[in-house]
Amino acid sequence: MGNRKEKKQKNRMGAWIGTALVLLGVLILLSVNITEIKVTGNRKYTPEQIEDLLFEGRWGRNSLYCYFREHFKPHKQIPFVEEYEIVFRDARRVEVIVYEKRVVGYVSYMSSNMYFDKDGIIVESSSSRLDGIPEVTGLDFGSIRLNQPLPVGNQEIFEQIMNLTQALSVNEIRADQLRYDDHGDAVLIIGDIVVVLGNNKDMIGKVTELHDILPKLEGMAGTLYLDRYDETKGNVWYSFIQESGG
Repeated sequence: MGNRKEKKQKNRMGAWIGTALVLLGVLILLSVNITEIKVTGNRKYTPEQIEDLLFEGRWGRNSLYCYFREHFKPHKQIPFVEEYEIVFRDARRVEVIVYEKRVVGYVSYMSSNMYFDKDGIIVESSSSRLDGIPEVTGLDFGSIRLNQPLPVGNQEIFEQIMNLTQALSVNEIRADQLRYDDHGDAVLIIGDIVVVLGNNKDMIGKVTELHDILPKLEGMAGTLYLDRYDETKGNVWYSFIQESGG
């Protein structure tokens, strides 16, 4: 009888000790905060902006809370970010890997900027303006909806927009505006430089040449004519008319 009672007391004591150890472990973990954050994959946001978005509030940098939030709660929705993951290197060091939406252009629609990707799919609606992403103007669009293709009635013009905006993105040319006229000819606005590209013929070659020419025009203002570019010719023809006083 006595042995059974002693055994119960020992079991109870063991349970109390186990509970106390668990609580102590939790208290220790609750006192550990993330002190080093590395952000990778980001282009549209600075590392500081990502930190402010993901680690805000009283418990924002607590290691235990962040681990629970990362693995058991839905991720925060961030404009222009497809997804992100927080990788714990140890209790105090994490890496945030950002997977951004690859937008190549946007159109203005009902007081919003509707951004589209390389396939022409509208992926984001925002009131903000991304530097280096061109606004497409001069064309009539139908009703624009998220996750749907850019509603350009003329399929040929649609493909031209996709080819040109993707070529600009690949060549890392940061344009402000891509303007089309009634004939479907394209004009780029890059700061104080107007680039006349003309029709869609040899457009990839025109953009490649533009990439090489732009550094020579840094600090200038004027109009660059690439509309007569012909990749079948050995010499590249272009002209630049500088603004007076530029």
